[in-house]
This record gives sequence, C-alpha cells and structure tokens, in this order.
Amino acid sequence: MPEEEYDLAGFAVGVVDEKDMITGDAIAPGDVLIGLASTGVHSNGFSLVRKVFGVSKETLSEYYEELGGTLGDVLLAPTKIYVKELKAIRQAGVRIHGASHITGGGFYENVPRMLPDGTRALIEKESYPVPPVFRLLAQKGGIEEHMMYNTYNMGIGMILAVAPEDREKTLDAVRDVGWKAYVIGSVGEGEKGVDVC
Repeated sequence: MPEEEYDLAGFAVGVVDEKDMITGDAIAPGDVLIGLASTGVHSNGFSLVRKVFGVSKETLSEYYEELGGTLGDVLLAPTKIYVKELKAIRQAGVRIHGASHITGGGFYENVPRMLPDGTRALIEKESYPVPPVFRLLAQKGGIEEHMMYNTYNMGIGMILAVAPEDREKTLDAVRDVGWKAYVIGSVGEGEKGVDVC
C-alpha cells in the first residue's frame, strides 16, 4: 500500500453448539424459501456502481425521484445484519434448514452453497419488491438481468429454507421484530443450483 494509507477490515467470531448449526443438510424438496429484505446495495458490487455512476460529490449529491433521496444516501445505507431476525425465528420454534447470505456473487453463487446434492432452488423474482436503486443501476449501466442477480442482492439480503409448515411462523417472527420477509420460492429436486425466473 502507498505510504500513509491503510486498509481497515473487521470481523466477528461466534460459537455455536454443533446440534444448533445450520448446515443445509436438512434441506429437502418442498422446503419454502423465505427472503429477508436488504437495506440496499449492502457492501457488494461497488466497482460496478463506480463504473456506472462515477464517484464525485456531484454524482453522489444528485437527487433521484425514484430513489426518494440522493444517490449517495441510498448507496451508503448501512448493511443489514440479521441477528435479531434469526434469533426471533429460532425463538418461535422454527428449525432453519438452510441459510444463504446474499453477498458478492448474488443469487447464483450464494444460494447453491446452502443446498445439498440433488436439490435445486427456484426463486420467483416477482415475489417481492426490487428496490429502485437496482433498477436504476441496471438501466443506467445497460446491465442485463442475469448479471444483476449474479452481482447484487436485488433487495434480498438473506434467504432461509424452512419446512412448509413453518412458513407463516417464520414470516411472523421476522415481522414481529420490525423487518420485512417474503416467500420468494421453493426447493425442488434437480442438479444443485438456482433458477431465477
């Protein structure tokens, strides 16, 4: 690194009893996929954001009607951490079969990591509202849809797989702590992977 410059990184370490680990082994065809809303871009894909919008005081200060604020305010919305929501789901007595944090690599790279062999996730993109910042980014950058879902969270920061009978209990637990959750798809049989349609 250049002299007088530095890079700052943070991390957290947690401990969990082996019996409480979410490994994805319990995922089975028929499971419901619950998406927890993101707060926006979170911390991924900013190289592409900079390429599309540029980074200057003027561009970040520009107000966009469709965003309801300046570009800078929307891009710098704090990344959502889902501890409260996951704790509430567990306290509601739901066993989470699998969890996928939608970070860099979007849906296509992150969702398959939670799936056991022989299962495939189906995500219904019309099942939840995509925040305007992603539509603006795609439009201004001429970015095709597959790349958007392969780079960004598209409004869903975490995806959980639960048994069908736990669907409403999971949604209620998340909403009871003041956050948004949607049924965004299901798990079926097939080659490990994800279809976004």
